[in-house]
Amino acid sequence: MVDVWNWQLNRKMEYKYDETRPSKQVSAVFDINKCIACQTCTMACKTTWTSGKGEEYMFWNSVETKPWGSYPMGWDVRILDKLGSQPWDTNTDPVTFSGKTIFEKVPEGEEVEGWRPDDMDWAYPNRGEDETNEIIDKSKYHLTLPHAIWNFYLARICMHCTYPACVAACPRKAIYKRKEDGIVLIDQKRCRGYRECVRACPYKRSMYNHVTRISEKCIFCYPAVEEGIWPRCMRNCVGKIRLVGYVNKPEDSDPKNPIDFLVHEKKVALPLYPQLGTEPNIYYIPPIHSDAKFLKQMFGPGVDNAVKIYKNMRNGNEPELRGVLLLCTSTDKILGKFAIRSDEAIGYDTDGNEVARLPLVESQIRRVFHDSEREVYRHNIT
Repeated sequence: MVDVWNWQLNRKMEYKYDETRPSKQVSAVFDINKCIACQTCTMACKTTWTSGKGEEYMFWNSVETKPWGSYPMGWDVRILDKLGSQPWDTNTDPVTFSGKTIFEKVPEGEEVEGWRPDDMDWAYPNRGEDETNEIIDKSKYHLTLPHAIWNFYLARICMHCTYPACVAACPRKAIYKRKEDGIVLIDQKRCRGYRECVRACPYKRSMYNHVTRISEKCIFCYPAVEEGIWPRCMRNCVGKIRLVGYVNKPEDSDPKNPIDFLVHEKKVALPLYPQLGTEPNIYYIPPIHSDAKFLKQMFGPGVDNAVKIYKNMRNGNEPELRGVLLLCTSTDKILGKFAIRSDEAIGYDTDGNEVARLPLVESQIRRVFHDSEREVYRHNIT
């Protein structure tokens, strides 16, 4: 093990290999507040990549209902239980994780703390769907604000981590992180199906094909990314919750880079279970209506600040944040820069070409109820 810097933990941690970051790191931000769990992303990925033999159970992209949903069964509860206490030192700025990661709390003879799902653990992708955090008691909760009963939808793909657990665990060195964009892939010619990647990945995004007897995983649709186009699941998102781009380290943050702006500048987009230590590169804007304690366990101690900023935007403030989030609905090109000019948001691709322009507020025309010239009545339906 060597010491590497994990900025999400604000400290060095142990990892199997030296820190070797790619020339640029592909990333995405998911706005959970807009996810409706329609599973369009799931089926877009399924029909594109996992329709073959041995892939019937595989969902490289999945959407689960929190707090009770999980695919595979109990994926997060089991690894969090193995980690034990996960404290954060709030006396530092930024805060520092003072617990042990999956690379530091390692059983003897293993490279990574983990667990291997049974076959039946993968059999319930809709477990807990639309279930709330507790039984609804109408006499107690009817018409109360804020609602004590809550749930939210968590869309998940491979995190394409900076320190992938699958890479550290693979005895064949069949898994690698691309230098050009940071996408994590499996060399299927080298893979022998030992399933150490399945055991090690805390997010359970590496999956074993029982027919080919090798492992498979999300490839972030790298053929599209190489052309500057979004991955399949993100292009087909009905709720338009996703924004794709490249993320820099905090010290190299570019305020005009959409992902850097959300992650480093506004700090409204947070990593999923940062305490695991993998430094994931998929980020989430946490739901503003759910339990803060639960969210802090899931996204770290920055939740309160992220929720505050998002609510401020909903109240008509934060025009830059509004502009960045609106841009994700208007193009399938990977954005490298954005600009806010007057009342417009403008998006530029990684070559600096303008690919999107839209108003921060859509203009509206309200017709008079009675048109005396035509002697008709008109209704305004919104």
